[in-house]
Formats: sequence, structure tokens, C-alpha cells
Amino acid sequence: MPTQVKTKTGNPPAAGKSSAAVEPPPEPKSRGIIAEWTVTILLLLFGTTTLVQAFVIPTGSMEESLLIGDHLLVDKLTYAPSGAIGRHLLPYMDVQRGDIIVFRYPIRPEETFVKRVIGVPGDRVKVVDKKLWLNGKPIDEPYVVHKTEYIDNYRDNFPRPPNIRLDEPALDMLEKHVVNDEVVVPEGRYFAMGDNRDHSLDSRFWGFVPRQNIIGKPLVIYWSYQAPTEHLQDTSISIAHLKDLALNFFSKTRWERTFNLIHPYPLERE
Repeated sequence: MPTQVKTKTGNPPAAGKSSAAVEPPPEPKSRGIIAEWTVTILLLLFGTTTLVQAFVIPTGSMEESLLIGDHLLVDKLTYAPSGAIGRHLLPYMDVQRGDIIVFRYPIRPEETFVKRVIGVPGDRVKVVDKKLWLNGKPIDEPYVVHKTEYIDNYRDNFPRPPNIRLDEPALDMLEKHVVNDEVVVPEGRYFAMGDNRDHSLDSRFWGFVPRQNIIGKPLVIYWSYQAPTEHLQDTSISIAHLKDLALNFFSKTRWERTFNLIHPYPLERE
């Protein structure tokens, strides 16, 4: 069975110039559709667990971008450090704002999560009334969904004093990395959030993602099946899941999602 990628769903309880002299910043690197498909096919043909790995989404914190039951192939070479020879053969790249990443959960590294990168080292992050602000600017996030109408004082106006119990790394983040009511992402760390923003336990609640915890970048949904979370959270395939597959494989397979490429959404640069 593919490795589970926990999207860590949860609903935290509420407590209620001279134009001639300045060049524009370089645009983020993009592989392009042809390059993405080329890499995907190569990995499918020749990949092993050192190159590509299968994961399954058991929870809904990345809805609607990734759904419960999406089975992913994750490129483990995308963010690998490039050597003198390797950089000419494979399109290594830095982690970018807006990338969807698979990583080892900082609190329990044996668990694997998937989130979207919101802040890279040096970025300033805050949330005001559910709206993301990045480096002093409000950010358009068309991929985000909100499933609660109320405003939670910590979750939706971040970073404020927490109204729930937080993991130690999150407390450290709030104590050492908040400047002028914004979280400043330190070197070697990333700030990640789920797209299902009101039901995601993410960097707001457990702190930064260390660079060394990042496994790779999802490339493609190779199969999507409408299975309940309890069928997907076990490390082995359950009898109930096998029966469900035998009876409903064709009707519950989301055929329209099969072989869909997973794209980042580049966030505005500072």
C-alpha cells in the first residue's frame, strides 16, 4: 500500500527609483508542461523508491487541491542538491512559495504530511481575518477553501497569543520569530499551510518545516478513489477496504483525476 501522506486535518477549538537603475526581480524557474511530463514518464519507467515514491492522501486538509483517496507519485529528486554533473541532467530547483510538498512531520518524523509552502527563509507571514499577508501584502489564494464562518482569534488572526495548547516548536516560533506581529521564517525553515485553511493543523500549530524534512514534490495523481479516511490510515490494506474496492472500484474511482499533474501556484514575490 502507498505511504500515507497525512494532510493533518483538524478544527482547532475556538476561543471565541529610478526605472533605469533597477531591474525587475527574476521570475521563478518553471519546468513547463513538456518538462514535467518528461520527468514524470522517466520516473514511471525507471524510478525506484530513491527517485519516486507512492503516497496516499487519507485526510482533507488540502481540499480541494488534493482529495481524500488521491494516490500520488512524489518526485524525490526535485529538491535534491545538484552537483556539477547532476544539475545538467535533472531540473533540480529550490523550494518555492506556493509549492506543494511532502515532508516528515516535525513533531513525529515517522509520519508524512503534505502542505503548501507559504513562506520561505526571510519571508514575513501573517493572517488577518482569514486573509494571508506575505511580506506586507495581501495575497490572492484561489486554491484556498474556508469551511467555517466564524473567526478564530489565533487560527484566523495569526500570530496572536494562542487560545489552544500548541506543540513546543510552535511556541518557540511565537517566542523567537515574531517581529511586528509577523512570523519571520528563519534560514533553513519553511512555513507551510493546508489549502482547507479552517481545518488544517499546520505551521500555525506545530512550527516551521526544516529543510531536511522535505521528501519531495508531488508530480501526478495516478489514481483517485473515494475511500473513507479510516480505510486509508492503516499501514496495511484492511479487509473493509478490499471489500469496498471489489464492489465499487469502477463507480468510486475518480476517473477525471487520473493522471492529473499537480502544479504549484506561485505566490507574489516581495
